[in-house]
Amino acid sequence: MTQETSSRPSSDAELEELVASSDSGSRKPLGMPGKLLVGVAAAWSLFQLWIASPLPFILGFGAVNATQARSIHLAFALFLAYTAYPALKRSPRDRIPLQDWVMALAAAACASYIFLFYAELSTRPGAPILQDVIVGVVGILLLLEATRRALGPPLMIVASIFIIYSLAGPYMPGILAHRGVSLYGLINHQWLTTQGVFGIALGVSTSFVFLFVLFGALLDKAGAGNYFIKVAFSLLGHYKGGPAKAAVVASGMTGLISGSSIANVVTTGTFTIPMMKRVGFSAEKAGAVEVASSVNGQIMPPVMGAAAFLMVEFIGISYVEVIKHAFLPALISYIALIYIVHLEALKANMQGLPTSNPYKPWLHKVVGFLAGLLLLMGLSFAVYYGLGWLKPLLGEATVWLVGVVLVVVYVVLIRLGAGYPELELDDPNSPVVKLPQTRPTVMVGLHYILPVIVLVWCLMVERLSPGLSAFWATVFMIFILLTQRPIIALFRGRSRIAEDVKEGFVDLWNGLVTGARNMIGIGIATATAGIIVGAVSQTGVGLVLADVVEILSMGNLLLILLFTAVLSLILGMGLPTTANYIVVSALLAPVIVQLGEQSGLLVPLIAVHLFVFYFGIMADVTPPVGLASFAAAAVSGGDPIRTGFQAFYYSLRTAALPFLFIFNTDLLLIDVTFLQGILVFVVATIAMLIFAAATQGFMIARNRWYESILLLLVAFTLFRPGFWMDRIDPPYETLPGSQFEEVLGQAEAGADLKLRMRIEDDFGDPLETFMLVSVPEGEDGEARLANLGLEVFVEEDRTIVDMVEFGSQADDLNFDFDQEILAVQTPVDRMAKEWMWILALGVFALVIMLQRRRRDRQAATASS
Repeated sequence: MTQETSSRPSSDAELEELVASSDSGSRKPLGMPGKLLVGVAAAWSLFQLWIASPLPFILGFGAVNATQARSIHLAFALFLAYTAYPALKRSPRDRIPLQDWVMALAAAACASYIFLFYAELSTRPGAPILQDVIVGVVGILLLLEATRRALGPPLMIVASIFIIYSLAGPYMPGILAHRGVSLYGLINHQWLTTQGVFGIALGVSTSFVFLFVLFGALLDKAGAGNYFIKVAFSLLGHYKGGPAKAAVVASGMTGLISGSSIANVVTTGTFTIPMMKRVGFSAEKAGAVEVASSVNGQIMPPVMGAAAFLMVEFIGISYVEVIKHAFLPALISYIALIYIVHLEALKANMQGLPTSNPYKPWLHKVVGFLAGLLLLMGLSFAVYYGLGWLKPLLGEATVWLVGVVLVVVYVVLIRLGAGYPELELDDPNSPVVKLPQTRPTVMVGLHYILPVIVLVWCLMVERLSPGLSAFWATVFMIFILLTQRPIIALFRGRSRIAEDVKEGFVDLWNGLVTGARNMIGIGIATATAGIIVGAVSQTGVGLVLADVVEILSMGNLLLILLFTAVLSLILGMGLPTTANYIVVSALLAPVIVQLGEQSGLLVPLIAVHLFVFYFGIMADVTPPVGLASFAAAAVSGGDPIRTGFQAFYYSLRTAALPFLFIFNTDLLLIDVTFLQGILVFVVATIAMLIFAAATQGFMIARNRWYESILLLLVAFTLFRPGFWMDRIDPPYETLPGSQFEEVLGQAEAGADLKLRMRIEDDFGDPLETFMLVSVPEGEDGEARLANLGLEVFVEEDRTIVDMVEFGSQADDLNFDFDQEILAVQTPVDRMAKEWMWILALGVFALVIMLQRRRRDRQAATASS
């Protein structure tokens, strides 16, 4: 990008083209081809709603199994990829060339092959015929070309390398060599089974992701995007650096609507970036704030990025568990970003925007917010426990009652909102912008929150699957789209019901089309990433890479985490977040867990996957290819590279969090009580704010170099107090393995013993690792060993595993015959690690005192 083009903001048309080229395809053909393209997109959305609903089972027709659904899903995605994305930059945008029609139909036919010939294929598993191979070869080639069009060359190149590696195994050098895969074997594995293209990733895209993306598109078409932005500005716009704080909150709420970092940047940034520049932010800093907040929308529950749904399948836990573990780090990250913005405003002595109600005391706002929060919590408890009593009483009728109550609440909220003026889109570049009043702005769109409540209710309370939860939330969203205009018109005394109903159907149609077009890239990415996962499972290259990584990291867990983070950032320069997550988690997540065990740190799998997820998202920020940074620079008129580096600087808090929750899983709310969770949240938030102050070089006054170091030490101690306490007072007493039975008998039931083991790796070589054993019930050590499902014998001070009962706790922990227990580490009574917080807070108080004295001296000097 030249200086001339980067020095001015892009026009609305250019921004729309930027989002379309990366998210939904920039081709908009005229006439009948355009109508066909739109119709196919809407048909895809209707198909996804159909298979997610209970209607196929109620009506007895139209039901498809999971594999057939994946086949149809990919057929739609490939057809739309060839018709919506031009082949080259110079390709026409207003028409679809003949060759693209041919490739679109051929790609859709190859993708739907499993659906069309499902019965025949089931009779010859693992034995493809020539027809199968021809279809598979053509399908893979067309999938790779669709990937290049929709997502750029990098993912296509990576997938092609793995295909070549599968076929050319015997010719590979050194440890990379393998016995090779035949063409028939490759096509069978990659195209005709659920191990490759039609694997778990595409299954998640089919079952979960599409419905969440469609839900967001419908919510946006209803007007929720503008509502969230206006609410954020009415609440925060008048504070120091207020537009930037509002941008953070608005982008977090818009994350409910859009899982795309780029679309989020452009949607909210068009309004927020000019406002930030007006109060004193440079073009690069304004763009960087928008990037840092928009990218984090993917980590904010309850509607997270597509990778979050993949975790459900890869780890084998419920989506509710993923939300629970991801919530605290995401919330802390957003709070810290608001504080970073506040520090920037303090450093530059910025002011907020003028408000239409400037004399309202801040105390009233706080009291009003707390009152609203308490009312919402009270209603939540009333509904939760009320339905708890209603369900046994009314049985199946409870659902109908809840539906009626929901509709009544919706109508009441519409009635309240109709009493206030409609929200209009302001021009952020106009000479004067007066912030909207908070109460009218909040009241006019409260009904937009109801579909989100339905989604959360279905997920958290009814414990429905993510797909079914998103389906019911989408159904309610469709009801709102069709009824909100007529009901508002009725309450406002207007007589244009027919026009309002028609506009509602137009909004619904546009939402169905937008949702499908936003899914093209995700559908293609998950299918192509399936090629990589399939190659890893077919060739065993994952084990080779694990050895290479272990050698490079010298068995050090911190080094391998750094290696994984760097690899995620490098791959993320060309791969979308979803594909990046699939590749890195498939290759490196097991290695991190294994190395953690070998070093004595037992890392939960969810922590490793969230680690990879976070750094996959960071790749949207990182120069030189951070697409979100380029989008923000296009809005702000700033330099995209400088915007990217500034956004990365603001995102250091997001980069630090994954390292912290790997070593302190309390941040993920793993094995903590409710009160402990609240304490962890408060302390971790304070720690992250201190970390932000240290990295920004400013707190009360500009930091001295030693103050920044002290603040970093304070933040680290608050995050991980056990690091220092373990050196002062070790948490375990180490005893020889021969005393395992004795220690097991003396320990409290439920306590955790850490065993240092000698086992064999996958190649039969000896390996030392750790296992965490929860002490079972039992009268003595012998009984507890039996309850554990384990038999051991001691031979010359060596304790050897003799037998493992199938399906027992020991079997689940991967105990095996002939393993040796080298040592037993038993927990000891010691001071709580949280005592280190007091020391850290004392150092923090010292830094505050030093900075206050310096600020007061500077103020006295300036006044004199």
